[in-house]
Amino acid sequence: MECDLWRILLLAVPLVCMASGALGESKDLGNGFMDHGVATPISNHRGTVATVDGNGDPVVLSWLMDHRGAYSLLMVNALTGEAEQFTTPQIGDSPFASVLSSANRYYTHYGNTFVEFDPEAREFTFSEETVPRVAMSMTEADDGTIWAATYPNSGVASYNPETGEFRDYGHVYDQNWAQYPRDVAVDDQGWVYFGIGNTASQIIILDPETGEATPVIPEDERVHGRCPLARYEDGKVYGKNADQWYELYAGRATKIDGEPKAAPKPIIEGSQGLFHRSFPTGHTLKALDLVNRRLVVETPEGETVTHEFDYESEGAHTMGMAAASDGTICGGTAFPMRFFSYNPATDEWVNRAAYGQWNTVAPTDTLFYVGGYGGGFLLEWDPSRPWLPTEKGNPKSNPRFLTQITPTVHRPHDLLVHPDGRYVILAGTPGYGYTGGGLLFWDRQAEEGEVLTHEQLIENQAIMSMVALPRNELLCGTTIAAGTGGEVKAEVAELFILDMETRQIKWREVFEGARQISDMIVAPTGLVYGVADYTSLFVFGPSTREIIRERDLEEEFGRTNGQQGPRIFVQGPGDRIFMLFQKGIAEIDATPHSHQITMLAESPVTIGPGGDYLDGRIYFGHGSHVYSWRVPEAP
Repeated sequence: MECDLWRILLLAVPLVCMASGALGESKDLGNGFMDHGVATPISNHRGTVATVDGNGDPVVLSWLMDHRGAYSLLMVNALTGEAEQFTTPQIGDSPFASVLSSANRYYTHYGNTFVEFDPEAREFTFSEETVPRVAMSMTEADDGTIWAATYPNSGVASYNPETGEFRDYGHVYDQNWAQYPRDVAVDDQGWVYFGIGNTASQIIILDPETGEATPVIPEDERVHGRCPLARYEDGKVYGKNADQWYELYAGRATKIDGEPKAAPKPIIEGSQGLFHRSFPTGHTLKALDLVNRRLVVETPEGETVTHEFDYESEGAHTMGMAAASDGTICGGTAFPMRFFSYNPATDEWVNRAAYGQWNTVAPTDTLFYVGGYGGGFLLEWDPSRPWLPTEKGNPKSNPRFLTQITPTVHRPHDLLVHPDGRYVILAGTPGYGYTGGGLLFWDRQAEEGEVLTHEQLIENQAIMSMVALPRNELLCGTTIAAGTGGEVKAEVAELFILDMETRQIKWREVFEGARQISDMIVAPTGLVYGVADYTSLFVFGPSTREIIRERDLEEEFGRTNGQQGPRIFVQGPGDRIFMLFQKGIAEIDATPHSHQITMLAESPVTIGPGGDYLDGRIYFGHGSHVYSWRVPEAP
């Protein structure tokens, strides 16, 4: 559910490129399993403000998130660097909006929970459960009431700290897609307005007394995207749908020509990228560096002061990982978006700032490709060369930025380096509010990309998994999932075969009962093994274009592992094929007419993102850690 605000976060809170060569402390967990430690021992801020404590000292407040989600509020004294942490009433999920009130209280809402923190009392002073799930916008009304508008079904909640009155209005506007109410504002008459997106824009007027919600934009004028709006100094709220401005006041909406004449009213509010720098004392917050644990403040006299501090974190959650050509296990984490490399030979870690979120990774004998969110970007990394942070337009960068194809693909789910050595193929779901994803064919020789849209492939679906077949064919498995917040329009996933030469579909067939084809692998026999919905194994014969066998996995093995780029199947030594389940590691007997699955070892932790084989071990993620399991000799 994240958006491109990762770039804002990197600008607001400078994350220094830390390339540590620290030795790990791998632990033997028994039964062949090893815990190699935390890939990225860093948390991410989800809203940061400069304010004062009860003594009048300038302090920084920051919501912290690690692999558990939001778990703590960090307070750092800007004069001394002393840091304190306060466990949040709700652990899990993530803040997407915050507001610092005029009464110096810091608010957020996530995990169905509305919370208030008082920096003067140094404690959480209010929390209340609401309808699901998380505020996408918050604001303060003239009377001090705090308002929240929530994802995914336009929920609204309010809290008056003076009277203690809390009201959960419930979900006030129905759509068949997840709504992002990214702006909420209150006029000087107390009427509430919020704008939603992304599938179709809308402005909602909420009567604070009755709770009645009224949409403003006629259906035939709604567009893809959202309706930004804000409170202005003249007491009114102004919003915009496409090129049309609206004056919103006293529960009425009026179309106006041109922009508002008044200025927006300053309110310390914002998204997860909120970074309010001005302290009431005249100090300025220059940086809150959660990577190197440093706070940089400018005094009223213009002097720059740096403080070192520490905080507790369990680390960012791991994405997919693979074995690179330099003998390391590499991948990415989020949030923050970081690159990690683990060297099994030395038990050494390297951790660096990454370009975006590394959803999918695919190594070759010499290079390492990355398909990332947001933007559906493609990177090429050469592990043999020095690391140079990715910069668009700089061919010397390593990883090198190749291209991006949003909104056709915004959140990659699979990345395939074709055996012909010429093409790298990227697949995934589209941009926010869109339905139907496509494919990117990156020509490594010509250094250019070709994009196929869902209209050219399977309309209103996206590609979740791919394998290369003989005769220059590509087998693809789809997902009916739309882009984040988009409208699901298909009912069942499909398999299809694409001619690599003509880029035309040669064969397609619905996969009854499946919503997605999660992952696939080609066995030495030429048969394709695949998983549908993380619970069903199928065997596909490319020559006959038939499903040879299907088997429900859940009762005996549970669900497979998963991630945005799941890497369920692991190619082992020789012709051996392994599968990652949440509860353990299994092997497929890929001999003709067998297809038997044997659970080899139950994992001491729930297996998360896959997954690759390197020097006798299979590596995978769980939470913020990287684990491995020793592969036994073949029977």
